[in-house]
Amino acid sequence: MADNADHSFLSQSFERHFFERPFLKHSCYLFITKTTPEQMRRQSNFSTLCRGYIIPKEIRDKDAVSRFLDAIGQMESILNDSGLLRLEQMTGTEIVGSEDRAGLIARYLTLSGDDKIVNEDMRLDAGQMRIGDKWMTMHTLSDLDAMPQSVATDARHERLSTDRSDCRLSFAAPVGLLLNCSHLYNQYIFLDNHDETLRQFERTARNMNSLSQYSRANAINKEWIDLYLNEAHTEGYRSVRCHCNIIAWTENEAELKRIRNDVGSQLALMGCTPHHNTVDVPVLFWAGIPGNEADFPAEESFHTFLEQALCLFNGETNYRSSLSPFGIKMVDRISGIPVHLDISDLPMKKGIVQNRNKCIIGPSGTGKSFITNHLMRQYYEQWAHIVLVDTGNSYKGLCELIHAKTKGEDGIYLTYTEQNPISFNPFYTDDGIYDIEKRESIKTLIVALWKRETEEPTRAEEVALSNAVNLYLAKIKGNASITPSFNTFYEFVNTDYRNRLIQKKVREKDFDIENFLNVLEPFYRGGEYDYLLNSDQQLDLFSKRFIVFELDNIADNKVLYPVVTIIVMETFINKMRRLKGIRKVLLLEEAWKAIAKAGMASFIKYLYKTCRKYYGECVCVTQELDDLLSSEILKESVIANCDCRILLDMRKYANKFDGIQALLGLTEKEKGQILSINLANDPKRLYKEVWIGLGGVQSAVYATEVSAEEYLVRP
Repeated sequence: MADNADHSFLSQSFERHFFERPFLKHSCYLFITKTTPEQMRRQSNFSTLCRGYIIPKEIRDKDAVSRFLDAIGQMESILNDSGLLRLEQMTGTEIVGSEDRAGLIARYLTLSGDDKIVNEDMRLDAGQMRIGDKWMTMHTLSDLDAMPQSVATDARHERLSTDRSDCRLSFAAPVGLLLNCSHLYNQYIFLDNHDETLRQFERTARNMNSLSQYSRANAINKEWIDLYLNEAHTEGYRSVRCHCNIIAWTENEAELKRIRNDVGSQLALMGCTPHHNTVDVPVLFWAGIPGNEADFPAEESFHTFLEQALCLFNGETNYRSSLSPFGIKMVDRISGIPVHLDISDLPMKKGIVQNRNKCIIGPSGTGKSFITNHLMRQYYEQWAHIVLVDTGNSYKGLCELIHAKTKGEDGIYLTYTEQNPISFNPFYTDDGIYDIEKRESIKTLIVALWKRETEEPTRAEEVALSNAVNLYLAKIKGNASITPSFNTFYEFVNTDYRNRLIQKKVREKDFDIENFLNVLEPFYRGGEYDYLLNSDQQLDLFSKRFIVFELDNIADNKVLYPVVTIIVMETFINKMRRLKGIRKVLLLEEAWKAIAKAGMASFIKYLYKTCRKYYGECVCVTQELDDLLSSEILKESVIANCDCRILLDMRKYANKFDGIQALLGLTEKEKGQILSINLANDPKRLYKEVWIGLGGVQSAVYATEVSAEEYLVRP
């Protein structure tokens, strides 16, 4: 973004803020190696270093290789079809490299993350192995005595869990992304001949039984073997051998002890007994060369079942940036690196969401205005038209910055004052066309003036009002001498439409015209608010891309606040109708309370649904969780039509979260994610976390971290 001259100073400062920040980049490789029974039984005193050829003679059989590759293809297809992960076959060049680019093998042998060709010296001492400037340390899991009593596919991560929620990570997560140093986590699963392995255990059990009278240990070992065999036969488990090791390194020898202790601590979190290997490091490192796993020393492995062995797989990786050209910059909550995230276009294209509307929910002080400023700034820089309804000057700094950058051409900040009130003409159109959206907005405005918050017009009243509006619009279309305004509409209802009601013999209980005119009189000529709906100067905001309506002065006025809010929505609808193929955003910062009335529910629902076809999105921001839970209009009209939910720190409402969970249809996993927000933030960085959920299909917690310059324009 910073490369584009049209982008702002804030965008460039954001890029500078993260420049050269260190982070842990994760890559995962799956190697499937064809071997022989003889090779699998070899000890550490024999490897490819000790013979003149690498590939065993038995593997050179073309038929055997063909069958092996067919089996691999089937496995790849099954895993990819699962949707849980995706495998991509590496090319020969990617593995062995080329003249100007290092391959995977070269990167492994040099412990390098880039593809530059650099040869490194190796010192293969057992106790202190070095590669170039890198000092290595290795911990191994090669004995059942070092393993916990039980393993699982996932485990509770205490730092991000509460007494009301669980944050579940893979069992091996502590030695994955949670291990904050450069490292390799290698897991080996050896698929021996299952039947032969069980027969061998049977023989061992018989020997142990015969020797049990000489040693109590033999009897205990016999019991363990019997238990293993019983599980294998009754449950149908596949017997395998397993080994895991963690290779960590640093270029600073003074840090080696700290890194070694960190690895040991993370293994202890898994319930394992750390074993710092100082004997077989070179052998194990050599066996870990991609494609050389068949030379792994047999004595460094232990027997278990396939299900248990797979529990030791690492299940997490770095956040991935969206491929879409449009998006926002968020931050990885673990490593603190920027992530390009599209929560609008790409989810729509994939069918994850059905609309671009968003709902931002968070208690006071959790950073709602901060995240919305962050979103709107990036939306603006990507050429969106934005209309905001604000109370509290949350967007004044950003608006002033845009105003200064565009030299007054954009960044329009409109404040309601008695001297200069916000007014407009709801019946005015520059093209003289009154389409469905325009008619609906007029009727909604009149209902807001006519009915109380708790009142909803009857069906007869809806029909009468609709007829009045349509007849009036037909009259001004056929008579150019009539100036479209609320005044002339009021006069039309008082004369022509009154006579029409008399002719049709409409009963007073169906439509009380006297009450209607009496309630609307303050907005007619000479009334208290006659300026509001009869403006002869239209708001020329069509070409402005960033408009803020600040309504703090009238936030408590039950008459003006909803009317002015509808005026703003009318401005947005006008943009939505006329701007074809351009992204448009309407953000209501607590202003939904002004329009959350029974008579406006259908209009709000209509607006939210209509946004989709006009390339627009409505964003509702609220901190009043009690109102959120109690407002049926908000539930049915807003929440139900927002497929993107953005939640901030909800720990204040942990006791009420069951209601929020039911309202938003959150799963237990999503509940755990939300309640983990800000539980384990890095004290060295200034940021707040936010949860983003898309259509109940995708969800994740991100960090909102910005540059120091951007903080200066925030509230």
